[in-house]
Amino acid sequence: MQKVEEPELRLFVFHHSGGSHLMYQDWSSCFPAGWDVRTPDAPGRGPRDERPAMSDTGALLEHFLDELDGLLTGRFAFFGHSMGGLVAYELTRRLIDLGRTPPVWLGVSARGTLHPDGDPVRRHLLSDADLRKELLAMGGSSSSVLEHQELWDLFAPTIRADLRISETWRTKPLAAPLPVPLSVFGGAQDHVAPPHHLDGWAATSEHYLGLHLFDGSHFYFQDRLPEVAGRIQDDVRRALLLPRVPSAVVR
Repeated sequence: MQKVEEPELRLFVFHHSGGSHLMYQDWSSCFPAGWDVRTPDAPGRGPRDERPAMSDTGALLEHFLDELDGLLTGRFAFFGHSMGGLVAYELTRRLIDLGRTPPVWLGVSARGTLHPDGDPVRRHLLSDADLRKELLAMGGSSSSVLEHQELWDLFAPTIRADLRISETWRTKPLAAPLPVPLSVFGGAQDHVAPPHHLDGWAATSEHYLGLHLFDGSHFYFQDRLPEVAGRIQDDVRRALLLPRVPSAVVR
């Protein structure tokens, strides 16, 4: 059997609440040819995915661990936007807990400071009318979908399930900072995850590589993807220059 050659780096990009790989389908073109950019979907994305959306953080993490298991080899990195930042962070912790190799780098985007009691905002409990207004203000959701009743009825359960995960997340306190280099990304005008809510991530890593702010709101990367991708590449390369020490189990 011919051995499959590992890529230079495999980058997993985890999507936001209510999102899917579709918003991130152009990302691979912004990275080196030797990088394998993956944009895995949570269950329940679109009319062709008959799996129900998950509203439990633990179940979602188990889903990704199972789905990605054979790909978490060689050099790989995690980048997550909004809810995806939660997924990327918790998957990193889960791999360390399991005694497995963690990512060489972790990027958290537009996800506020860790809240032991979860996010105080409860958008998933809003009325349809108010939730639509919130989503329009956040950007990232097409007005044609939000204003079309049949499409809204199709996508609303997934959006609410994702928001419930993001807004009721509970995380265990870290016994020690993670051994994985960490970078944080955000929009300078983001009212959902404003810059001052991103500062708390610095204490979660032994190798904090900094906060990178870009002009824009919650989906700042839509208008400046090459710039954001360039920063990701720079930080991954910085992370690879750091010594890799066997990870202690985080409890």
